[in-house]
Amino acid sequence: MPVRALPSNPSLEHLKYQAKDLLKGHAARYAAVAQRIREFHPRWAKGSDAEIFKATFRLSDAQLVIAREYGFASWTRLKRRVEKPRPGDDVGLPHHERIEDEVFRRGVELMDAGDVAGLQAHLRKYPKLATQRVEFEGGNYFRNPSLLEFVAENPIRRGKLPSDIVEIAEAILDAGVEQSALDETLGLVATGRVPRECGVQSALIALLCRCGADPNGPARGAAVLFELEALNALLRCGAQVTLAIAAALGHLDEARELLPKSSAEQRHLALAVAAQYGHTEIVRLMLDAGEDPNRFNPMEAHSHSTPLHQAALNGHLETVQLFVSRGTKTDVKDILFGGTAAEWANHSGKKEVEAYLLSLHRTQSIRRE
Repeated sequence: MPVRALPSNPSLEHLKYQAKDLLKGHAARYAAVAQRIREFHPRWAKGSDAEIFKATFRLSDAQLVIAREYGFASWTRLKRRVEKPRPGDDVGLPHHERIEDEVFRRGVELMDAGDVAGLQAHLRKYPKLATQRVEFEGGNYFRNPSLLEFVAENPIRRGKLPSDIVEIAEAILDAGVEQSALDETLGLVATGRVPRECGVQSALIALLCRCGADPNGPARGAAVLFELEALNALLRCGAQVTLAIAAALGHLDEARELLPKSSAEQRHLALAVAAQYGHTEIVRLMLDAGEDPNRFNPMEAHSHSTPLHQAALNGHLETVQLFVSRGTKTDVKDILFGGTAAEWANHSGKKEVEAYLLSLHRTQSIRRE
């Protein structure tokens, strides 16, 4: 789920009220509140709605959820940001301009300039730079990146990559990086549009996988974010075809084969992915297997929305009609923007889907009258 952006002049009192409202929502057993808690409170990351509502949920828990919704690790860190902001806290600046460590910042500058020789010399002069990390707050990823992770241009800082970015990456890898940096960089490359648009996504994926990065987690992310070129590159590098991957690729027979041995988490993700791609027969397969279409999507898969939201957003009328025929609620609002599936279809210009969903609402209103 994307994090919320703090206003330019945030009020701590207003944030405290948000935490109290979340506490009330937990007491009222709102499904959207359970999803927010599951997403942003580590204690309940895998909890069901029933487990979350049964648990004792204190004001301190609510404050932690609010802090993490705004991209901060704790309420204390959020409070510090509000009361004593630093220059590096300005989320309106690109990330490289928020780096306070001069050695690290120079490394990113050399990378952005495509200066392989200069970067190699800089790494020799400062050998700890290859494993050093910087800290950013106010986002839902790229919070503690190493130098290597900047090669992905994800999040977007400049909108382009130097033509020798693969050689830049090799120079950093030669200096020695941690396994976590390898895996995190691969995930960023596989889900970033700039590496694809610059024609280097597959080459960077191949390089990182040769150096030991695990392709499986990034393959899931690429499937969710429509990065099919990256997904295929990861499969060539040995990523496992899971139920969700088969759902993204529209491979119905493979999905049928994988379904019996898949976990509950894999089935939940597969329904979400099949819906956003409009693979109606795979959606039908998942519904026949007992998946609940009214659940919010799993974490890392547009979890602020439902499968119906995603099908509507992407204009998949047949898939939307299938959901409706199976009793899917059409009036559920997403958590982040407060929109129904019909409003999501309107936002993306999918008029046929919007008209169909609105016609259902009118019919239901007439019946109630």
